[in-house]
Amino acid sequence: MFKLTLLDIGIIVGFLVAVVGVGAAAARRSSRSASDYFLSGRSMPWWLLGISMVACTFSCGTPNLITDIVRNDGVAGNWVWWAFLLTGMLTVFVYAKLWRRSELDTDLGFYELRYSGRAAAALRGFRALYLGVFFNVMSLAIGSLAAIKIGQVIFGLSSVETLLWASVGVGIYATLGGLTGSIWADFFQYAIAMAGSIAAAVYLIRADVGGTGVTSLAELWARVPADKLSFFPHVEGGDTAVLVTVFVLPLAVQWWNVWYPGAEPGGGGYIAQRMLAAKNEKHAIGATMLFNFMHYAVRTWPWLVVALVSLVALPKETPQEMARSQAWLSGNAALVQRYRSGGDGLPPEARMEVRYHTAAARGHGALAKAFPGVEDAFLRDDIAYPGMISRLPAGLLGLVVASLIAAHMSTVATHLNWGASYVVNDFYLRFVRPDATPRQQVRMARITTVLLLVLGSGAALLLQGAKGAFDVLLQVGAGTGLIYILRWFWWRVNAWSEIAAMVISFLVAVLFRFVAEPLGLEGAMREAGLLSVMAYSGWKLVIGIAITTAGWLTVTYLTPPEEMTVLTAFCRKIRAGGPGWRKVEQWAASRGEEIDAESGRSGLPLGILCMVLGCAAVWGLLFAIGYALYGKWGHAGALGAVTVLATVWLMRLVPRIRFG
Repeated sequence: MFKLTLLDIGIIVGFLVAVVGVGAAAARRSSRSASDYFLSGRSMPWWLLGISMVACTFSCGTPNLITDIVRNDGVAGNWVWWAFLLTGMLTVFVYAKLWRRSELDTDLGFYELRYSGRAAAALRGFRALYLGVFFNVMSLAIGSLAAIKIGQVIFGLSSVETLLWASVGVGIYATLGGLTGSIWADFFQYAIAMAGSIAAAVYLIRADVGGTGVTSLAELWARVPADKLSFFPHVEGGDTAVLVTVFVLPLAVQWWNVWYPGAEPGGGGYIAQRMLAAKNEKHAIGATMLFNFMHYAVRTWPWLVVALVSLVALPKETPQEMARSQAWLSGNAALVQRYRSGGDGLPPEARMEVRYHTAAARGHGALAKAFPGVEDAFLRDDIAYPGMISRLPAGLLGLVVASLIAAHMSTVATHLNWGASYVVNDFYLRFVRPDATPRQQVRMARITTVLLLVLGSGAALLLQGAKGAFDVLLQVGAGTGLIYILRWFWWRVNAWSEIAAMVISFLVAVLFRFVAEPLGLEGAMREAGLLSVMAYSGWKLVIGIAITTAGWLTVTYLTPPEEMTVLTAFCRKIRAGGPGWRKVEQWAASRGEEIDAESGRSGLPLGILCMVLGCAAVWGLLFAIGYALYGKWGHAGALGAVTVLATVWLMRLVPRIRFG
């Protein structure tokens, strides 16, 4: 077991005391009402909200996920989430001002602003529990899974012990301080988290950790396979599976047609919660713009560097080595069965050998050797990040562990407050106790926060790998994203459209998991040669999107549209416009009512142009930093120029966006 020094422990304890104090200091303000608890009185400035947004998407599981991706698909594999920048920029320049104009308490209140009748109310109530509990608990579990792996590698704690320790501090300030406490704690935690991740990357490059021979960036690039360093997937031997799955599919389809927490098409979730807490529309746009720059360009490279170092320090087995281990397992079937049955009576040497070959058959043999105390179920590529962190010296280890704790606490607090806001505002106050006093509202919020923390921790014990859980959430949201974009700009979308999308996408995910996969769908696709075109996970996503989209469009046309009076009121409030609302405008005009739709018609093309420029600026900065680290200064300079030009052009266009 790796032991922390007193210096490390002192740094960690000092950080915990400080962050709990920062968060709990907001308890008095947050206790005044549910609006103060969940929206900070709608008084937050853009810079604080922007940092909070990026902090709450930076969990201690994020570097683990990035490491998992890099070790399997290289740097280019990160396009599975880099592509969501398109979603983020669309939110910045099109949806942020619309959300702020809505003046809702949560984004789920949208349903009874945009739709009408019992279907709208039922949709709001169900989504409050579906997202606030089910999806939220899954997201909490992914973060807690990372905490478990860090606890096992660095502290030598069991899964349950890690979760108990990880829940104490965040449970205190998230329960007491509400959103205000979480936002101020986010600001403090993000500074610590970034300092820790950068310090870890710098040390691991320069220190020749584990006798890797890597003491500079140049030596690292020489030791890492070229295909792992590329920003774009390679196509070898006509096999396009990786190219399509991790690059083409995310950029062509995934960003606009997959719902994922923190990257919702059209905005939503805890990003929308922070936009609703902004002082005004300008602050909402500024916050989301800052978030996208920090989220995609600034914080990414320290994790990528550590992941690449791990490929040298803890290399994956080659296909030949994996095949040899699989043959060993087959030739020692009785020994393997005894080990998997508990290993009673097996000598330690035999247990270690079975454990090693079991892991090596999956490419994780180096991890099994390096971390003998880690439970077999958690031996996945994502454990390489805490494994590298455990090799840091005293003092620096304490800072980095504190940074990971900061990341964990920030994300967990965000999900707790976000989920509780749904349960309280959109279920409890809407259907159970509409007349609840402010004190009762806050009490229910705190009770819900604690229950979500317990459920999320429990669900973490059922997971094994970060990437697998990420793929599950993508699959459940496949095909629903388009509706969250169109509902603002097409009058024909109704409550039944959303109900159908939600139900169909969930059923498709269940069918894949419990019917198609046990029947051997992946094997059948492999025999048919389809997996050379796109990976199995990509095929599932495409099929899910196609079925769900066809389903909700069919339901839309088979069900009646929303009441024109409701649609007119919605248009007037958020000032939507464009061809998709023309029928509503004509209906209102025939009754002598006016809708300020001109700003919507003129604002949408401007918003799309700003979105394109924003993506060019952020991706340009991301890859300029990467090429500078690679020592390719010509490429870095060219992309840096793209970033500057796109940003200057963007700043000249933003004042033309109509606010108010």
